[in-house]
Parts: sequence; structure tokens; C-alpha cells
Amino acid sequence: MAIVIIRQDGKIDLWKKALQKANPGLKIYSYLKEHPKEDIVMAVIWKHPKGSLAHYPNLKCIASAGAGVDYIFSDPTIPEDIPITRIVDPYLASDMSEHVLAVILAEIKNFNIYKVQQFNTDWNPKIYRRIKDVTIGIMGLGELGSLTATDLKKVGFNVQGWSKSKKNIGGVKTYSGTKSLELFLNTTHFLVCLLPLTPETEGVLDKKLFAMLPKDSYIINVARGGHLVDEDLLHELDNNHLSGACLDVYHQEPLPKSHPFWKHPKIFMTPHYASVSDTNSVIPQIMDNYERLITGKTLQNQVNRTKGY
Repeated sequence: MAIVIIRQDGKIDLWKKALQKANPGLKIYSYLKEHPKEDIVMAVIWKHPKGSLAHYPNLKCIASAGAGVDYIFSDPTIPEDIPITRIVDPYLASDMSEHVLAVILAEIKNFNIYKVQQFNTDWNPKIYRRIKDVTIGIMGLGELGSLTATDLKKVGFNVQGWSKSKKNIGGVKTYSGTKSLELFLNTTHFLVCLLPLTPETEGVLDKKLFAMLPKDSYIINVARGGHLVDEDLLHELDNNHLSGACLDVYHQEPLPKSHPFWKHPKIFMTPHYASVSDTNSVIPQIMDNYERLITGKTLQNQVNRTKGY
């Protein structure tokens, strides 16, 4: 029995060494090198080439090396009877919370505007906002969204959240279901997208949703590029309905140099690095599930295929 690592970001050797350190006797292979495919029982993957998992006749577990699994469901060749697991990493949630806080503070205190003015030697003070006067709306109240909401509340922001099903978070006003979405959006100054990417949420950040936000609202997308309709965002920014946006995720990554986001004055970009899985936290979870797999125990953090996360 063995593990194969399938990813396209040049980090296969790094992951192989970390897994072997955790279990020196375990056979671990790179999918790029010749290996006995019939021995593979677990595939540790991240944004794998579509179709690459179809070559393993004895595969019993597909382990995402991150929290997201939408890329797995976009592969039509994924076997339907093989369990899929994801990473639940406390650092992912806290790092995401800190990223979102930094973005919001920079915006309400005009740091992004002042940086542009600095390059233009433009001395032009702007009116700033106070934390107590700002309402943050978080779409998606899973582990990342819930912690982000709680942390922002502790700082002093007015925080509200929306999710598909009802969630209870201390001190945070929560909404659920499509009927309450407009009420949630109507009172949101900063909209943070932390939804899972599913067929239901793909393209959710569109002109219809933006129209429900107050004028001069700000968009923060730290979930997946597929949530955003790029053209609709550009339209609302250019027509001054939205004041700006901070984007960490994109339809294509790296973002093509010809994409209008690069040079848009109201868009602040980060390179999909708001929150990154910590290897020291991830490896023990994968090894625990490998041991569970070979001993016939229930896998941890198993994905619900019906929900898509």
C-alpha cells in the first residue's frame, strides 16, 4: 500500500519529504515519476490534472491538501464511490481572519488611496471612518467565516453573516436562505465572500447582488475566483456604485497580464495567499486518515458529495 502525490505547483518533493518524515516506512510516490499504480490506496492532491486519478485501480481515498475541494468536483473523471477528505487547519482560519482585518483597516483609514497619492506627490487628506461605524457582512459561515466574524466583532466592528443554513455565532447577527439575502446585503458596507464554491454559488458575486448593496460598498473576495463575475465588478466600480474591491482569488491563476484587474485604480490584488495551509498542521491529519484507511476506521474531515464541501 502506498500514497501518490499529485499537484502542479512544484511542491511534490516538499510534501514527499514531510510525509516520509512522519512515517519513514511508508511508500510515497510522485505522479510524475514511474510508480506501481496498483499499490496506490491514497492520493494526496492539490489542483491535479483532470483525469490523473483514473489510473489507480485500488484507490480508496482522495485527500485534498487544502481546505478547498471545488477543483476535485470539476473533474468529471473522479470516481463516485471513493471518499474525499479535506484539511481543517486552525491556522487557515486565523490567517484568513487577519488578512480580512488588514484589508478593512487599510480601506477605512485610506491607506490604499494615500499610497497612490504618494507616487503622485499629492498631498490630499481624506475623511476616514471609525470601526464602530462600519458594518461587515460575511457570506459563508463555515470555519473560516465564523472565526473571521468573531474576530472582527472583538475588534469592534458591527458584524453580520449570511449562510445557506442557519448558524449561531455569539454577538453576530446571522441570516440564512435566499429570502434573507437582500436584507443582509442592504446594510453591509464591506462584503466578505467566504462561501464554498459549488454550482449554487458560482457567479454569486454579480450585478444583481451588487445592486442590493449600499452605494460605496467594498468587496473582498477571499474564497474562489469562480464566485465573481469579473465584468459585473468592473461595471459597478466604473459606475461608482462600489467604492473598491480587494481580490485574492481569480478565475485563472496566475492572473493573465492582460486582465483589466491589474491596472484598475479601485482594485487591490493579492496573489491567492490570504491563507495557506501549514504543513506542520496538515501532515498529521493526512497521516491519521491514512492509518484510519488501512485499519478500516471512519475517515476524518470527509467531504459531503451532495453539498460539495
